[in-house]
Amino acid sequence: MTEERDKREKRKDEHIGLALSDETPADSHFDQLSFVHTSLPEIRLKDVDLQVNLPDFVLETPFYINAMTGGSSRTGTINKKLAEVARATGLAMAVGSQHAGLRNEQLAETYTIVRKANPKGILFANVGADASPEFALKAVEMIEANALQIHLNAPQELIMPEGERDFSGWLERIEYIQSRVRVPVIVKEVGFGMSRETIARLHDAGVAYVDVSGRGGTNFIGIENKRRIHQEYAYLENWGQTTAISLVEAQEFMDRLTVFASGGIRNPLDAVKCLSLGARAIGLASLVLRAVMDEGTDFAIAEIEHWQEQVKTICTMLGARNPVELTRCPLVIGKEVREWCEARGIDWRNYASRK
Repeated sequence: MTEERDKREKRKDEHIGLALSDETPADSHFDQLSFVHTSLPEIRLKDVDLQVNLPDFVLETPFYINAMTGGSSRTGTINKKLAEVARATGLAMAVGSQHAGLRNEQLAETYTIVRKANPKGILFANVGADASPEFALKAVEMIEANALQIHLNAPQELIMPEGERDFSGWLERIEYIQSRVRVPVIVKEVGFGMSRETIARLHDAGVAYVDVSGRGGTNFIGIENKRRIHQEYAYLENWGQTTAISLVEAQEFMDRLTVFASGGIRNPLDAVKCLSLGARAIGLASLVLRAVMDEGTDFAIAEIEHWQEQVKTICTMLGARNPVELTRCPLVIGKEVREWCEARGIDWRNYASRK
């Protein structure tokens, strides 16, 4: 048992190290989305309000720190710093998978430190889709969570040398967990995006929140491939849908469930484009992690504050007083994203004629 625990902690630390060394691609599908400029915004910068009113809680800002860490002494220290950033900036925060802390009480503090550092903040617990309802309940209790993330990571598990190989019964288990926990459930991908078929199945199962988490940010196939002796899965590192494509895939469900977006958000303009495509909140992971690890907590806080101000600036340029009004701003879709829409029967023209 001790040997297995040591291996798990080592893996968690390897994930952090490889995530920090992973470079965000310079090219992005976000670059294929263009706002139509308005010369008469008719609002003031101070008119813009970034508060997001969701069915179950209110976010001070449309950003949240997405799931990354926990499960080793090093990641516990990182979690504390991330929680301090979240507290100072008003961001919600998700912890990484809590399976390690639920299996080993000595590691539980690497997660509970988040609630200690941010006693009044909005926190998301995190378990995999293979978790039992009892596991999920304990994860929520561990950090007094306001919501529970259930992560979907089949490609990562398959490439991980010691990963899972059985993914049967996930949807049924998600449905059961949702009926047992008393907080909202957010089903999230881990960087491979979601299709409308996946979202439809989750919606039919009663899921009210999804995080489409598309390709373009932390690459878990790449990370797990680097942990393999022969690294034979490099050809799969572009697997999945990007965040931009995942959001257009989700369009028909925007009024039926709450959609979050994460994965490859490089700058505030990318974030505004996600909000314009209907995302209610934007998850940031490696960007915050790098800021904290390379420059410290104060720098990370200042960086997020800059992002918040820049989002307000872009909203003002578009004449949008809040994130919801961004969904009315004309957005032209080009190149591969348009081709994807045409192949999948998604009406890309509708975005360009919004008023």
